[in-house]
Amino acid sequence: MKNTEMYRGKNVLVLGLAKSGEAAALLLHELSAKVIVNDAKSYDENDQAKALEKKGIKVVCGEHPLSLLDQELECVVKNPGIPYHNPIVKEAVRRNIPVITEVELTSALSEADMIAITGSNGKTTTTTLIHEMLKKSAKNPLIAGNIGTVSCEVVKGAASDDVIVLEASSFQLLGTENFHPKVSVLLNLFDAHLDYHGTKEEYVAAKSKITANQTEDDVFVYNLDDPLVCQVAEKSKAAKLPFSTKEVVSEGVYVNQGSIYFKDQLIIALSEVVLPGSHNVENILAAVGAAMTMGAKVTQIQHVLKTFSGVEHRLQFVKKINDRLFYNDSKATNILAAKKALEAFSQPVILLAGGLDRGNEFDELASSLSNVKALVAFGETKEKLARTAKGAGIAEVEYADRVKDAVECAYRLSEEGDVILLSPACASWDQYKTFEERGNEFVAAVDKLK
Repeated sequence: MKNTEMYRGKNVLVLGLAKSGEAAALLLHELSAKVIVNDAKSYDENDQAKALEKKGIKVVCGEHPLSLLDQELECVVKNPGIPYHNPIVKEAVRRNIPVITEVELTSALSEADMIAITGSNGKTTTTTLIHEMLKKSAKNPLIAGNIGTVSCEVVKGAASDDVIVLEASSFQLLGTENFHPKVSVLLNLFDAHLDYHGTKEEYVAAKSKITANQTEDDVFVYNLDDPLVCQVAEKSKAAKLPFSTKEVVSEGVYVNQGSIYFKDQLIIALSEVVLPGSHNVENILAAVGAAMTMGAKVTQIQHVLKTFSGVEHRLQFVKKINDRLFYNDSKATNILAAKKALEAFSQPVILLAGGLDRGNEFDELASSLSNVKALVAFGETKEKLARTAKGAGIAEVEYADRVKDAVECAYRLSEEGDVILLSPACASWDQYKTFEERGNEFVAAVDKLK
């Protein structure tokens, strides 16, 4: 790591634990900072806090006392999920105390170059593709962020000849000041997480921080087909590498006559790509652009694209039972992601959807329901989804308590040749701790069917 003296002896408040908070606290402790950890969960139920205390880190649990700010703090390192209306966060901002997330620490300390990927949809698939392309090309990639290991853990073992491939959320990017990836990727921008950011403008502003500190020596890979992304690109100081499924862009990555090209160099025919779904073409173009920029070999990119069939919980093929195909798309936590999944299939679909109610309706989903023959709805939004489905002419609409019950119901409604698709269009937090937990319940229920 570089800049290892920057936090020595400094007072730092880590607000919120979970994986990222725990990793940030441990890293700062190793850097000889005076760390205080504050977490809402009570001490008696907080195993993470107890483990940190054993290492000599001060912990305050069960509440968020403003008195924690009454010292010369270098910064507050905030768990990305904690909103900015949290009392400590609001007061820290008022006092001009920097409020950052763990990816800011990673950027400041990393000896390795970084590729950072963000967007409303497709981050995990694109991040995984880039990692695999670089790995096959012997470029020492280290995957980090929402997709795997917390970046604060990864940075400790990152050498100067490694590459950190980081999936970055808007929550994480909002808490950055000097975050500086060598290559940044912006896939798309749609309405998402407005309950957190307040407005679409604030959401876009958070996403745009992925390129805010880049210079002409860096590269910004961006979606030429997305007008909002293009607006961000206009303000970026980095060298620009556009990708497009609609236009031939000789200075970027594009599709022409059924093949993918990088700066007019043929990479692969789309017919050889095994990853399902037309929406994944944009993810593939972005991955090719970032990987080629960092020196990946064309032969290895081709190998990845001929063998990579998807990531867990993202349009993941589970299995075939009695000529029914089961797909786990639990990571589809918004309407756009569910639309993309539905548009990937031409056969009849039985859709399993529902989850946390963020106050929105599902009218935007209606145009993608033409091949949905039945809906099994669950969670807080089941009534809203049922209204949308019935309005779209879907006759078979049933309710289930949980995903495992929805699987049994969907199988009863299905016929040979149908796709049974979990693509919730909602976050999981009304019933499940994570979308992974929700997806794992789906897979287990499918296994039980067989």
